[in-house]
Amino acid sequence: MISKKFICSIAASLLATRTHLRSMHKMKNEKIGIIGSGLIGRAWSMLFASVGYKVVLYDILPEQTSNALKEIEKELHALQAKGALRGTLSPAEQFSCISVTTDIGELVSNAIYLQECIPERLEWKRTLYTELADIVCSETIMASSTSTYMPSLFSEQMKQHRENVVVAHPLNPPYYIPLVEIVPAPWTKADVVTRTRELMLEIGQKPVTLTRQIEGFATNRIQYAILNEVWRLVADGVVSVADVDRVMTEGLGLRYALLGPLETAHLNADGVADYFQRFGAEVYAVSQTYGPTPKMEAGGNLSKIAAECEEMVPRAQLPARRAQRDLFLRELCALKKQLE
Repeated sequence: MISKKFICSIAASLLATRTHLRSMHKMKNEKIGIIGSGLIGRAWSMLFASVGYKVVLYDILPEQTSNALKEIEKELHALQAKGALRGTLSPAEQFSCISVTTDIGELVSNAIYLQECIPERLEWKRTLYTELADIVCSETIMASSTSTYMPSLFSEQMKQHRENVVVAHPLNPPYYIPLVEIVPAPWTKADVVTRTRELMLEIGQKPVTLTRQIEGFATNRIQYAILNEVWRLVADGVVSVADVDRVMTEGLGLRYALLGPLETAHLNADGVADYFQRFGAEVYAVSQTYGPTPKMEAGGNLSKIAAECEEMVPRAQLPARRAQRDLFLRELCALKKQLE
């Protein structure tokens, strides 16, 4: 007679096999290359692995890549414990998708997409993309995470394949903030922009596509406009650092977590046309009082702002505050998904 224990062991084995086959079905054959194993590079690696891509993470030193793997494995399990792990694959399955190399030739071989995450040094990027031009496949997309440089600045000297270069700029931390700005150079192929956007959607990011390159892209241009006026208000003694931040955290930011500024205007009147017919003149009149763009240099105003920021969050408490920020972002993203 066959024992119950034997039957249970066979059933468990079949279940494990079926689960393994389902997981293997979710894995992809396409290869994604990540250049740079810092915080942003590791985040990109986890995002692509979350949907089963074969991810190869490159850096110049073996100890950097090995440390990156340790951090990624630890973070994947931590994300699962927090209920914040992306995708349907387990942490172990996602981690198995990621390998490392210090050979850039190995990195780019048969890669459909490269995400560059090296430091914001223009000469370093120019050197890298010049090297990539000689070794990448003709269809490989080369995307930069830069928040600083328009793509033409580091791709213009490429002898070939510069039409495959685009910016895919994430916000930090990319795993929790899904926005990605896709910015083409003047010579970037339309198909490259389209494929990059589709890839970002596939891994759960929320891309915005600029029709052309512009200094600061969209996010930083909007962010810098806010920072400029915040600086002026504090420097002129109108409000304190804590109060000017409170304008965002307890006011505008609560709206903007769900609605953009134009939809906010649209809802605050009988449509956006009515809003600007009623308030457009006031917007213009107040805007005329803003004054010149401040130079945020070392000295009196920066010292004042830095001192007040230190009162709010001493530098020793920055790691704890970042952790609190990440927790808030996770919870906010979960809430937005429920609302959507």
